Amino acid sequence: MSDPREHQLIDAVYEAALVPSLWPSVLAKFADICSAKDAVLCTVRGEEMRFINSSPAFEQLWLDFLGLYPGASNERTKRLMALQHPGFATDADVFTMQEMAQDPIYRDFFIPRGYGFGVATAIEVPSGDTIIVHAERDYASGPVGRDLVAQVDRTRSHFARAGILAARLDMERARSVAHALEMIGLPAAVLGWRGKALAANSLLVRLMPDVAQDRPSRLGLANPSADRLLLQAFAALGKAPHDAAVRSIPIAAEGDNPPFIAHLVPVTGAGHDVLSQAHAILVVTPVVPGEVPTASVIQGLFDLTPAEAKLAALIAAGSRPRDAALALGIGEETVRTTLKRVFAKTGLERQADLVGLLQGASLGGRVLHTQA
Repeated sequence: MSDPREHQLIDAVYEAALVPSLWPSVLAKFADICSAKDAVLCTVRGEEMRFINSSPAFEQLWLDFLGLYPGASNERTKRLMALQHPGFATDADVFTMQEMAQDPIYRDFFIPRGYGFGVATAIEVPSGDTIIVHAERDYASGPVGRDLVAQVDRTRSHFARAGILAARLDMERARSVAHALEMIGLPAAVLGWRGKALAANSLLVRLMPDVAQDRPSRLGLANPSADRLLLQAFAALGKAPHDAAVRSIPIAAEGDNPPFIAHLVPVTGAGHDVLSQAHAILVVTPVVPGEVPTASVIQGLFDLTPAEAKLAALIAAGSRPRDAALALGIGEETVRTTLKRVFAKTGLERQADLVGLLQGASLGGRVLHTQA
């Protein structure tokens, strides 16, 4: 290992496994060794892909790219993963020059933006994920040579070990977060991709299987209507993680169980420094009797429009639909139509359930203020 930059890169890789916020600088070092403009670290599971980039500009490029070619479905990624090569590979290893000239990924996206030649490796880790380390160089610089591939091959095992270490640390961090929420009396679970539970505290476990259910594919809710809303909320979170907001899901009372509210809290921004594999935290709280929250709070809790929230607040306060129509200055038919939309968004079917839910939409007697 004659290049001192390799020593620095390897040290930095293990540091980033412990402190994920360091990955952009690590990737910048990797890009420098590869004589590349930028680099990206991707985690692939099925068709889904998450990534960290070496620069904000390259991150925007990847967001644009994934907007056109979602997840791992693009031909470049598929061919790299299908190659199953235990080392780094170049575009020439998976495409002919004629294919590159005709493929829209190169022709319409990378080459017009000054990119187009890269070097990458796909590393399978015990969690079932595939980690891709990829450097993208200027198209004018030409293909990556074999000498450079041999050089970066020496770093591959370190990326692999760092990925395994980071995954194990993530699990411990997830358990710590779930335990911390238990200490303040909140039943909670840390959720990974597609809603699979990474860790759940004992308070939430006590609600299984009557309220929550730890299924093989994902954490679910026993109530079918609430579970459907949870699935929709998680799908929305996956499509727009940067714009995600807290989503609250009502769970109607069943049998001896009181009504609950499940709050799906996205893990974004600095939260990924602590929980890089987590997508969200689910907190399930029982409904306790209290004052009816204001329309603005109801709107924030359940993602209602202002008109829907005002009607829900009046119904929760005891108004009949006819009285609500008079108070709002609208027709009874409009009230019925709006109420149907409220039921659809809250997963409830009866007016009595809506009243009971909203009269207790608080945590420990405190109304929970969120944005949705």
